[in-house]
Amino acid sequence: MALRLFEVNLKARDDSALGRFWGQALGWSVSSGGPGATSVAPVDSAWPDPAAVRVDVVAVPDPETVRDRAHIELATTSAAHHAELVARLRGLGATPADTGRGDAPRTVLADPEGNVFCVLEPRETHRDTGPIAAVVVDCADPGAMARFWGEAMHWTVHEVTDDHALLRSAEGVGPYLEFLRTPHLKDLRHRAHLDLAPHPFDRDAHAAEVARLEALGATPADAGRGGFPWQVLTDPEGNEFCVLGPA
Repeated sequence: MALRLFEVNLKARDDSALGRFWGQALGWSVSSGGPGATSVAPVDSAWPDPAAVRVDVVAVPDPETVRDRAHIELATTSAAHHAELVARLRGLGATPADTGRGDAPRTVLADPEGNVFCVLEPRETHRDTGPIAAVVVDCADPGAMARFWGEAMHWTVHEVTDDHALLRSAEGVGPYLEFLRTPHLKDLRHRAHLDLAPHPFDRDAHAAEVARLEALGATPADAGRGGFPWQVLTDPEGNEFCVLGPA
């Protein structure tokens, strides 16, 4: 039994429009199982392949009331690819943004709904991640986050410093998960979060994984939201995430 990263969940006013943006941005397929949620998935791979991490866009009444504490970083393979991708994303409706981190080897943009993301300059470490190089989460203690998330998903910790921690699936494929030390963290509800799923995907596995995460330090966070086939938890720093389960 294992717990795998299933998707990055983004908030939006118009999930279908934002899903189309991310589908074109990543070159992935776009689908919807019902109103209010649009999935963007790699064309040639499927979960539980750890490289098949999706983007799920969910409609909420007012996404502007929540903040960016997690964001997506996109990979590029050359300077020319970086310039082409930034230009193409701008043509799709992305706009320049600022993370407040000063000059760094990346271009910071916001999607049409205001979700901040980055286009990285070419890096050898990201040559085989696919279009999503990393999911980056602001935090107070990168080392503590690496310990929790490494045990939560059985991911390999590649680097830990006072300022950041870097993890990746034990298979060495798919996007990285990076934690960045960030001062003055206040908000506990955010525009992007991670959705995890047990493998095998059944009720017993779901219950066992939720119990294991709580033993590691996760806290239930779905009071008043019962009846759904997922469990909302927060990690030790208050970042919400979901453990999906069968309907």
